Amino acid sequence: MDKKLKVGILGATGMVGQRFISLLENHPWFEVKAVAASPRSAGKTYEDAVGGRWKLPVPMPEAVKKLVVMNVNEVEKVSSEVDFVFSAVDMGKDEIRAIEEAYAMAETPVVSNNSAHRWTPDVPMVVPEINPQHLDIIPNQQKRLGTKRGFIVVKPNCSIQSYTPMLHALKEFEPIEVVATTYQAISGAGKTFKDWPEMIDNVIPYIGGEEEKSEQEPLRLWGRIENGEIVKADSPVITTQCIRVPVSDGHTAAVFVRFKKKPSKEQILKAWKEFKGLPQELDLPSAPKQFITYFEEDNRPQANLDRDTENGMGVCAGRLREDSVYDWKFVGLSHNTKRGAAGGAVLIAELLTAQGKISAK
Repeated sequence: MDKKLKVGILGATGMVGQRFISLLENHPWFEVKAVAASPRSAGKTYEDAVGGRWKLPVPMPEAVKKLVVMNVNEVEKVSSEVDFVFSAVDMGKDEIRAIEEAYAMAETPVVSNNSAHRWTPDVPMVVPEINPQHLDIIPNQQKRLGTKRGFIVVKPNCSIQSYTPMLHALKEFEPIEVVATTYQAISGAGKTFKDWPEMIDNVIPYIGGEEEKSEQEPLRLWGRIENGEIVKADSPVITTQCIRVPVSDGHTAAVFVRFKKKPSKEQILKAWKEFKGLPQELDLPSAPKQFITYFEEDNRPQANLDRDTENGMGVCAGRLREDSVYDWKFVGLSHNTKRGAAGGAVLIAELLTAQGKISAK
């Protein structure tokens, strides 16, 4: 790419916004040119607006420290500075829906980390290796919005990326029933141990709204486009429990699966090892070379050791065993703020750019 695309980050001061800032440092295709947040942060430098709330273990990139934070509600002003935006705003769902549509209608593509538009019928919710074909619905959305280059694409919930890719790689064997328990890091709630000391030496067996997302969103990824809408798949049946655990980053899943055509262990491991998607074929900058990595050791994958596999953009599996009730069981792991949040959105933007759906204004 001759000239980098100009990127804006909506909700730039929050944890996911910070992760976007970090991941886009020295990105070969994209350059952060605008940071936007609430009116109380507007007018300050990014460094001053974040203050002591920088939550990542890596330093704040020098290139953004002196950027003046813009008011996220000044849609036309922010849009005039950028080619497209990433959305990580912290608002109510109705407000998020409205502001993301406002940016799209200002002819600024929106790649969103938020959940507000995940079930909007003509908004594609995408994991690029799983359902890139859903991007074909964008013209229908543009017709509804009355736009030529503006649209919204969202990424799914962070928890499902710890098991859905492994199931997707086994689709030829037709999974029909899935039981998954996710053990989710505190960064998924935008927290660190410093600001959530109650999580130290603790497990909370409830995360509001998470189980419904974990059961339904994989079905939307596996859905089909009909009459200008994405219709979710009918199977497999998925039931989940979602538990908050004292881990900084990395969502783990314990998964049990029943198949219509039960595969052998060798077939499963071969499918995982060989699985590639469009990001790997296109060699996108953030794409993991090996999407699914299987660990033979009984005590792997571990969040602390393995969450940064493939720069946090790969997913990990281990402990594949036959089960006495279901056919097979395994453990999955993904980095929830990289692959599961900001990194997944960056990969979507790379795919949209490679396909010519995002370009310079």
